[in-house]
Amino acid sequence: MPDESVKVAVRVRPFNQREKDRSAKLIIKMQGQMTTIANPETPNEEPKSFSFDYSYWSHDGFQEKSDGVLEPAGGSSYASQRRVFEDLGQGVLDNAFEGYNCSLFAYGQTGSGKSYSMVGYGQNKGIVPITCDEMFKTMDKNADPNKRFEVTFSMLEIYNEQVRDLLSKDNPKGGLNVRQNPKLGLFYVENLKRVPVGSYAEIEKRTDQGTASRTVASTNMNATSSRAHTVVTITFDQIIKSESGSETKKSSVMNLVDLAGSERADSTGATGDRLKEGANINKSLSALGNVISALADLSMGTKKKIMVPYRDSVLTKLLQNALGGNSKTIMIAALSPADINYDETLSTLRYADRAKKIKNKAVVNENPLDKLIRELKEENERLKKAMEGGGVVMQEGAGLTPEELDKMRKQMEEDIRAQLMANQAMIAENAQSWDDKLAEARTETEKIDVGGADNSRKSKEAYLINLNEDPMLSGVICHFLNSGETSVGRKDASPVPNICLSGLSIQKQHAVIFNKKGVIEIESVSGSGSKTKINGIPLTGRKALCHKDRILFGSNHMYVLMNPLKPETADNSLPKEITWEYAQKEIAQVKGFATGSAGLSKEQQIVQEQVLEILPMVSEVNAVSEELNKQKSFEVVLISAAAQEGGDITQSHASKSKGLVHITRVTVKMKNLLNGNTWLWERGKFITRRYLIQELYQKFLDGENISNIPKEQDPFWEPTEDVLIGTSNLFLQSLSYCLDFEDTLNISDYKGQEEGHLKVKLEPCDNKGKPIDEEAFVDDPHELLNKPYHFKLTVENANIHKSRFSKGIMVKYSVKNNGKVEEVKTPTVKNTLTPTFNHSKVISIPKLKQENLDFFESGCITLSIYGIQEDTMPDPKLLKLNTRELREASMYQDLRALTINQELRQMENMENSTANASGRRATMFGNEIASDTSHLKTEVVLLQRKYERLQQKERRMQQICEEWSKKPDGEKQFEPFYRAVSAVANSTGTRLKTRVQMLNQDGKHAGDGDTISLFVFDENEHELAQEASQNNGVVDYHKVAHHHYPDLQLSKAKTDSVIEEKDGTQGDQDSFGSVDLEPYMNADPEDSADRSKRFTQNGNRTGLLSDINTKREVLKPARNAVSEYSANKKTPSKSNGKRPSSADNNKTESSACVLQ
Repeated sequence: MPDESVKVAVRVRPFNQREKDRSAKLIIKMQGQMTTIANPETPNEEPKSFSFDYSYWSHDGFQEKSDGVLEPAGGSSYASQRRVFEDLGQGVLDNAFEGYNCSLFAYGQTGSGKSYSMVGYGQNKGIVPITCDEMFKTMDKNADPNKRFEVTFSMLEIYNEQVRDLLSKDNPKGGLNVRQNPKLGLFYVENLKRVPVGSYAEIEKRTDQGTASRTVASTNMNATSSRAHTVVTITFDQIIKSESGSETKKSSVMNLVDLAGSERADSTGATGDRLKEGANINKSLSALGNVISALADLSMGTKKKIMVPYRDSVLTKLLQNALGGNSKTIMIAALSPADINYDETLSTLRYADRAKKIKNKAVVNENPLDKLIRELKEENERLKKAMEGGGVVMQEGAGLTPEELDKMRKQMEEDIRAQLMANQAMIAENAQSWDDKLAEARTETEKIDVGGADNSRKSKEAYLINLNEDPMLSGVICHFLNSGETSVGRKDASPVPNICLSGLSIQKQHAVIFNKKGVIEIESVSGSGSKTKINGIPLTGRKALCHKDRILFGSNHMYVLMNPLKPETADNSLPKEITWEYAQKEIAQVKGFATGSAGLSKEQQIVQEQVLEILPMVSEVNAVSEELNKQKSFEVVLISAAAQEGGDITQSHASKSKGLVHITRVTVKMKNLLNGNTWLWERGKFITRRYLIQELYQKFLDGENISNIPKEQDPFWEPTEDVLIGTSNLFLQSLSYCLDFEDTLNISDYKGQEEGHLKVKLEPCDNKGKPIDEEAFVDDPHELLNKPYHFKLTVENANIHKSRFSKGIMVKYSVKNNGKVEEVKTPTVKNTLTPTFNHSKVISIPKLKQENLDFFESGCITLSIYGIQEDTMPDPKLLKLNTRELREASMYQDLRALTINQELRQMENMENSTANASGRRATMFGNEIASDTSHLKTEVVLLQRKYERLQQKERRMQQICEEWSKKPDGEKQFEPFYRAVSAVANSTGTRLKTRVQMLNQDGKHAGDGDTISLFVFDENEHELAQEASQNNGVVDYHKVAHHHYPDLQLSKAKTDSVIEEKDGTQGDQDSFGSVDLEPYMNADPEDSADRSKRFTQNGNRTGLLSDINTKREVLKPARNAVSEYSANKKTPSKSNGKRPSSADNNKTESSACVLQ
């Protein structure tokens, strides 16, 4: 038969509830065989197009019939389950009757609808059950007495590269072995149970058995359904008797594969983990992708020599025939329609596009039955002789050592022995009649109880029904609650409990449920230390249960109580159907995490989703740590954007829109409960470790000794690393005015709690780090644009609160220096909690742009303070405690420390009415306070500078008035007086340098004098400025002596100057004591717009403004006189020059109003 390409279909599902809650946008379109996907981040970009054999639109356009079956609405292109079967499943069925091997596998990310297409839900049966049903219907129509049918069914699961038989209760440690048939070269699962079935009902019951087995395993944490592949194999044999009496077998193997979720490994961020390579997450799918790529290249002839890597995983070994072999294969790719899944959906489309290039060579599997038996016997004889002769003789050489040769010989002998046993089993099977085998299997099938029980009882009796993260596994296990007491616990308890559970945190005697005439109550067994939660709240004492209450036994066993006798007890706010997601949200809410999506941005929704995903994992890992006594605890930590390291001085608001900013990170903190060392793991790293922890726990359950494993292979062990004590945000507003800035910043941890203080200094400087003088101060930051800019950041010292960080402390930050991102690190200072760094870094911006000024105004550099951790010996008393006791002690200490910190800092005053209304604690992060404090400090300095300038301006105007008052009456002409006063009133002042001769004790001049700066307000200030520019910036003192007022104490342009308190005492520069921060501390965090306004009503800033306004009142009479004269004077005197224009008057007025 000629080569035939793999048929590929894609199917898009409707929005799920989570996507509806997040107002997701549709990114998939379909027309005929064409599927397009639009990138939500670049809406103007042309959508990417793909062409497949079938493109199924199942997103909308459907209606529900009375029996629950979904069908297309009028004029809709909706693809129903039946249509998908007719296109795909019917082809599988037809090929099976013709004697071809068939394979159908579903691919896509978790939750994309793979299982719905393969298995279905409720009345909407999927491809697998419809195919099986139609197969038996066709067999029943057979009227040929010389043709009979034999059907066998098997169901297995591949998880962590281990094969588990879902139809068998006894699976060996490490799973079933996968062997290779030495004659055919194909792989098979050794000792896999293949059950004869004679009807669709029997297949359905066996499928339920396998599904229940998956559910129990998933709940016991042996496997996670979204990470496991399920393979259903139906062997369909047609035995045809010829006229001569010989029989021919036409055999077809149908592989129906539901692959694990295709989440990309890199999307979890598990980079940098030392144990990443040891985890088998997605290994099978990665290997499958490599096989598909190699086969595609082979089919297209792009490469001559290609080795198809079937051996790289268990999955690809078993699918060898389906891909590139003797099989007719169909792939259905399930797509999510939502914009939030764009990357994963695009990856799925590309995967499917690659798969359609594969070509298979299918042949009819038809052989005489006696020939098959004869060949089996002949092969057995050859194998026996090989075994008797010492196995396979290996030639030495070929670069193999004697040890490697011996290992290979033993492996081949083992394979021969396994094949020999398999052949003997097949011969024995053929010796037994089909009817006998079917009768035995039916007897076993009838005894199967998958926990679903009689549906008629569900309307009369109370029962528990399971919930699972995989919707296909929810509602599979049912436990009826008989009258009286129903005990819950492990099967090794004595007496054996009525409901036997196993897995994490399940005690021998766990809980007791009481049923008294439909009134249900539950109570934990006293002294067992069992963990049970009711509606997310830990169970303490005896509690009455209501209809639809959620019960969590241990860490994984989630059930819903259904009480048809008391349905009115259910909470009216509950949804119609309780789901796993709802129950997990409830637990998260009790722990204090918000679960509502209203008003959240896309990034916040993603973070919320990740938190809800990771919370049950953290609970699970904590339970494993307790059971294995690993002395470690885990907790979810959200690192806000403001608390992350990596501030960039050149980052602007424009760059934020391009995604160049930090977003909140979901991390997990691991803590050593013996010595207090901590590690912060990225979400992806934790998911990988959790997977390995599951493996370790499974070995423990299997009875292996895990106490002696090397620490490097222990997923709970991690080498010590620097720990982030906290961060400080250094705000840069002062740089916009070329001001020095020195401050003591709070060091805040990820919770916003104070961990210490850090003293830093910002200084504008030249490119060599030499501070520029205060004359560089600018009123308008735009004067700095398009010029080189340099400043020096000095980390002076720190003061850390917690003694465990005394082993060593350093500071890290990142900046863009000369256009390149640079990581800066101070030296590590050891054996002190008050390290002195005095570490300086000159940062250069070649050409200052507006985005730099924007960042100076509202941005910051984040300084990350790290502590050195060492593997110290713990307190001997702690070694006597187990992990649970250590966790409880640690939680008590943390709570006590938090209480003390709250009392010291009066945190209770920060809980405003909004927090009280929501019932949860409000947290105000330290960087919000630091930001406003920094801005206010800079603003006060700017006001000081303006105040000093107005003081000099006022003194100059008083001086002019005094000079004119002393003139003889004949010289008192108003025009010259008006011109002099107007020049000062209209002037913003020119800063000039001059030298003042200082007198020594003898009254003589000493040295060349001191250089001072002063403001000149005069008609000739332009000429004086020109003279200064020609004389190295210095002007003769005698020409500006009348502008020098020694009695005015001018402050330097630095924020570290001591500010006078209201009572005349000196305020502390670090606490900024002259400013009343009480209004800010009580302010709503969202009310930042009013902070500045309310702040001006308090402290010295009000005093400064008051003084300025007082001085303005002094100037008011002169200004009014000038304005009145200007208004009444018809024509200016020619001898007195040009009269000021109305524009000049406006300028004067606006100058006077600038500080209002």
